[in-house]
Amino acid sequence: MKPELVSLILNAVQELGEHNGVPLPTALDGDTPLFGRDGLLDSLGLVTLVVAVEQAIEDELGVSVSLADERALSQRASPYRTVGALADYAGSLIRAAA
Repeated sequence: MKPELVSLILNAVQELGEHNGVPLPTALDGDTPLFGRDGLLDSLGLVTLVVAVEQAIEDELGVSVSLADERALSQRASPYRTVGALADYAGSLIRAAA
């Protein structure tokens, strides 16, 4: 499931870049930093991305998840630091909802 989630997130990142003028590197993958010191996104961009990914997960996988909850915000290692970390976190929520 992780490759599918990474793909959903990368699509959302690319759309965000196109629509909001976020400069993106030429190569995007699971290690692409999203938020933090080297991240592509500011806080507003992150919120926009999280909403887009939640909607994509619901549309593509038929599962409703909340990626910005207390659990996500309280983790020592932020699930928003990279595309792969967000995919891992989303996957854990999807498995818990099943």
